[in-house]
Amino acid sequence: MASNGTNGTASSGSNFNSSSTVPLWLDGKEVTPSSTFDVISPLDQKTLYKASSASEEDALKAIASAVKAAKAWGKTKPNERRDIFLRAAEGFKKRKDELHQYSRTETGAAESMFSFEHNLAYQACLSVAGLIQVATTSSSPVVAEEGSSALIIKEPYGVVLGIAPWNAPYVLGLRACLQPLAMGNAVILKGPEAAPATYWAIASILHEAGLPAGVLNTIYHRPADAASVTNTLIQHPAIKKINFTGSTLVGSIIASLAGKNLKPTVMELGGKAPSIVCEDANIQTAALQTALGAFLHAGQICMATERIIVHAKIADEFRAALKATMDQVFSDQGMGVPQLVTTAPVEKNKKLLADALSKGAKTVYGDASHNEESKTKMRPVIIENIKPGMDIYHTESFGPTVSLYVVNSDEEALELANDTDYGLASAVFTEDLRRGLKIAKQIETGAVQINSMSIHDEAALPHGGAKKSGFGRFNGLPGLDEWVRSKVITWKD
Repeated sequence: MASNGTNGTASSGSNFNSSSTVPLWLDGKEVTPSSTFDVISPLDQKTLYKASSASEEDALKAIASAVKAAKAWGKTKPNERRDIFLRAAEGFKKRKDELHQYSRTETGAAESMFSFEHNLAYQACLSVAGLIQVATTSSSPVVAEEGSSALIIKEPYGVVLGIAPWNAPYVLGLRACLQPLAMGNAVILKGPEAAPATYWAIASILHEAGLPAGVLNTIYHRPADAASVTNTLIQHPAIKKINFTGSTLVGSIIASLAGKNLKPTVMELGGKAPSIVCEDANIQTAALQTALGAFLHAGQICMATERIIVHAKIADEFRAALKATMDQVFSDQGMGVPQLVTTAPVEKNKKLLADALSKGAKTVYGDASHNEESKTKMRPVIIENIKPGMDIYHTESFGPTVSLYVVNSDEEALELANDTDYGLASAVFTEDLRRGLKIAKQIETGAVQINSMSIHDEAALPHGGAKKSGFGRFNGLPGLDEWVRSKVITWKD
């Protein structure tokens, strides 16, 4: 695991210390350009190390490297790619402690969050390895004309761009490159400035597993260079398709730029996940799962529950159960005070709460005015009596706040659940599966979990949203099919 930018060990498991610079991966080598930026830990607001800041020139080098590598990589046999990803899975397992150190210090991820996404990353490698042979297989349909035949073959795009966020860096960063790689594409992976060592580690594991030089190149940069570097990548004719996971606002900018250049995209964007609690629900289960769905990773998950919609007949009982669950699970003796990535989401959530409370909302749990000693921590808050005129009604909080609504029917619950621009994930709680399925089919989201929290992801299930939560799919066979073009070949027998 030697690194050109590494100068010792920062602490147990880490490959970097305060005098290190996290390098880029360019053409199979670890490269440290002259421009760098400081990586600040949300845990203590101290500098962890420096990270390489890619320039437009570095972006062009990454593209040139990927173009050169793509032709040979696209011709490799499925079993060769399979074996690389199987070795990568073992690499993720072997380097677990090191990986945990990066995400904990860079993003503040709790042990439970890291374990969740680390297992997903490991499973993703195994799942993709198992699906490659099927996903790359051509077909021969029966054609109408006598004495003629046809083939439908799948071809990789060539070079693709993956842009992934900091909030679940291993699973989101890995899927941004793993699925295109599996289908024979070369990838430029653009990671967030908040988690460069985490993204360095993803590329390190894949190279260690045998990925050829140039097939995967990594880019991270100073926030000030985001527009120029991103524009350079998207507008370059060698980039044939883009995937992006992040906010709806940034996603719309990426999609607009891609559209101007007539390039297809896969987008997984923001969410405003509703959880509907029917009057026949198991109240204890619903209380626990909605609490977890709202406050895991401080609510910094795109599938996090933002609206708890409970039937009036059980509202009082549910409210009491939810409070008791919060006292048990998110107390100082439980998971503790949620850690956020910077001060910005804390300020955003406090502003949303203040606006709602000033307009008639009521606190169910927590103290919206409470300030922690650390400005990157915030205790969970639950409010109710939310109306459309309040900012929090439409805005994704992406933090440790959730709104409680009381309704009188399934129809009213569905109307409220769908009254949002977003449509990524949702949940329904009922002891009647037929009722659950009926409701699930009417919620406008890419996924619905019945009797479990809105946060759910696994390698075998296609993942993506509806409305302004995005389009296209990650994971499973649909996620692999995103990264090949179909070509029809016909001939006379």
